[in-house]
Amino acid sequence: MASIAATGFGITAHCIADKRRYQPTARILEQVRRTLRYHCDTLPNTHGFFYHFTDLETGEPFRGSEISSIDTSLLLCGILTARAHFHHDAEVVRLATTIYERVDWPWMLNGGPTFSMGVRNDKFIDARWSHYCELMMIYLLALGSPTHPVDPSTWDAWSRPRMQYKGFDYISANDPLFTHQYSHAWFDFRNQRDKYANYFDNSITATRAHLAFCLQLGKPYSPDYWGISASDSQHGYTAWGGPGCRTRAGEPSCDPNSGFGGVDGSVVPYATAGSLPFLPAECLRVQRSLKDRYGDKAWGRYGFCDALHPDANWYDPDVLGIDLGIAVLMAENLRSGFVWETFARNPEVPLAMQRAGFHKVGG
Repeated sequence: MASIAATGFGITAHCIADKRRYQPTARILEQVRRTLRYHCDTLPNTHGFFYHFTDLETGEPFRGSEISSIDTSLLLCGILTARAHFHHDAEVVRLATTIYERVDWPWMLNGGPTFSMGVRNDKFIDARWSHYCELMMIYLLALGSPTHPVDPSTWDAWSRPRMQYKGFDYISANDPLFTHQYSHAWFDFRNQRDKYANYFDNSITATRAHLAFCLQLGKPYSPDYWGISASDSQHGYTAWGGPGCRTRAGEPSCDPNSGFGGVDGSVVPYATAGSLPFLPAECLRVQRSLKDRYGDKAWGRYGFCDALHPDANWYDPDVLGIDLGIAVLMAENLRSGFVWETFARNPEVPLAMQRAGFHKVGG
């Protein structure tokens, strides 16, 4: 089973690898070309949208998989990063442009003001991208489309609920920490705001609140060991979060029935890696501590395992592309701003930000 979202992160990682000369440019460029050819000419799509998961060998939709608006958007962010980075290569530019411009964004609205999460069994999924989370990239990609744009009013159509926790006040629903990271991997929200918020500063506050939540849980969490988000666990995939999953008189503990599962002492390395630009010192401290303390139990060929629970002697045998992906991209953004700056060279990106009402502040 292959994830198109992981492919979006992977294509961006190839651009980072080329910038840092981890491999010869010719080798990286041919891999990018091959990936784009496949997604442009072979992989099934509907109105330009792709299935979330496909069979690794055949490209056919994986059983039960949906046509996904968010995962297509994650793929597109990677594709547009490659178009900007390899802008001198005519084939990359042509393929990337074709893939992006054929996406029929109004179709995914399905007659409503907000985007459907996708299509399954030829029917639109009832759930919509209607409250603040990782959704900003969907709306911005649609606003910037030169062929199938949506009206700027869609940017105002999704809600921005507020979370209050331990003196922190920020826009967030009861969602895991990654929702404050994904759109920020490509779109540079620093020193910008719309009429609602400075979303970069909002993610800083959300990460601070998440740190406070973890520390309030007590042992084993500490300044050297914190950070949880949707990930593998000993008992399967768990969408555990942070302050949003507190249920008992404001105490930082999770009701197992809340949808987040009980926080059990596990830590998820990408939770802090994905927040590196927001709290560099605090997040780097965790990354270094995990690698130094747990060594090859937690760190392997691809970097950190997806999750670990040392007190239970459990180290996830798996790595996940989307989780490693957000770590790689945000590490590079902290180091150089490369992904932000490269992605912003696509002319559709500043146009989308303008249509959404962003303007420069501070900085």
